[in-house]
Amino acid sequence: MAGRDLLKRAEIGFDVVVLLVAGATMLITGTLLFPVAAGLLPYYENGLYGLLLFIFALQMITLGRTPFGDAPRSKALLATGCAIAATGIVTCFIPDIFSRVPRIILSICFGPGSVALLLQMIFSRDKLPKWRKCGGVFLHLIAGCTVVYILSALIGLLIFRQNLLSTSITAVVALLSGTSLIYLAVTLHRIYTAYPEAVREPEGDLDLPIDRAMILLTGIFMVLLGLLLVPVSLGRLPFSGSAQIGLLMIILALQMLSTGSSPIGPFPRTWLMIIVGLSFASLGVISCIIPGLLVSPLTVLIGVLNILGGGLMLKRIFTPMIKGAGRETGPVPAILVRLNLVQVTMNVVSIMFGTSMLVHNLIPGLVIGVILAANGGLLLYLMRIMYVIDAMKKEAGRSAV
Repeated sequence: MAGRDLLKRAEIGFDVVVLLVAGATMLITGTLLFPVAAGLLPYYENGLYGLLLFIFALQMITLGRTPFGDAPRSKALLATGCAIAATGIVTCFIPDIFSRVPRIILSICFGPGSVALLLQMIFSRDKLPKWRKCGGVFLHLIAGCTVVYILSALIGLLIFRQNLLSTSITAVVALLSGTSLIYLAVTLHRIYTAYPEAVREPEGDLDLPIDRAMILLTGIFMVLLGLLLVPVSLGRLPFSGSAQIGLLMIILALQMLSTGSSPIGPFPRTWLMIIVGLSFASLGVISCIIPGLLVSPLTVLIGVLNILGGGLMLKRIFTPMIKGAGRETGPVPAILVRLNLVQVTMNVVSIMFGTSMLVHNLIPGLVIGVILAANGGLLLYLMRIMYVIDAMKKEAGRSAV
């Protein structure tokens, strides 16, 4: 891809983004399982299981897509998705805390879920018959979906019965699954580009745009991380710092891929941003699966990004205030004051967190846990403020009419 093409705007649907991340996850898993089988690398199974649960939850919360088919987005579906996301996050962080629970959930999602999706595709009037009639790229869609569903069902069986195949054969299945997911993602992108009307918005009465869904998931991540760091710092629980950093990298990658938002500020969602996002996701997947391999470089990367991002955001907040000092302005609405206070606090915490990652033992683990939990709570409160501001804008619009 030429340099100019890299800077072109990338119009990629979020379902395509999720498929790309899921495909990268399976490709990397399959690749790493070969040295794992040879005893050359350690393997953290819970890191992979927690990550897969998080991806399933992401689809439910943002797109209303459950392992058994699409469903209208509702508060009940949102609560279920958040519960699965929380289970995935804790599974990554704390080795063996949930025993067989993650395996059972994933076996159901991959196994019966994929079979149900395959049957829906075959017998639904809006899918297989129409796709066959349209031909062309839709034939690739049929092939992609079929292979993805069959391989996903096999993966569900392998998760349920771990000794069914050797590690090397399981690696081949993972590689084939990752390849088919990437193939399906590319096919969907081709369809959306050629037929924009094929893009389907999530159904239901739940107002949760992608950017706010990512804020919600990041808030849950931070709250759980902060709360768990308290008993971890007291020596009461084991902890996988590698998987924690890996999952954080994947959340950052999803924000880049979906909205162009990065830790140091928003950028146009170009193909370059897509490449950077996929690179972040790949590093995160490796860190989740292989303990200790990338902890040092990713710790430095996240620490620097948190400090830079917090500092730049504080500059953006305070510069207009300083420039506007002394000018006569009307009273500032209380909601905007709260918004600025929350943003300032969050970015100060971000700088503190980044500094603690670069300077070991600068802040006690117990204090970091409290700070991160508070930061997650502020993120969730920020969501509420954004909805209040939206309601005020709608009310002002109706009054103007």
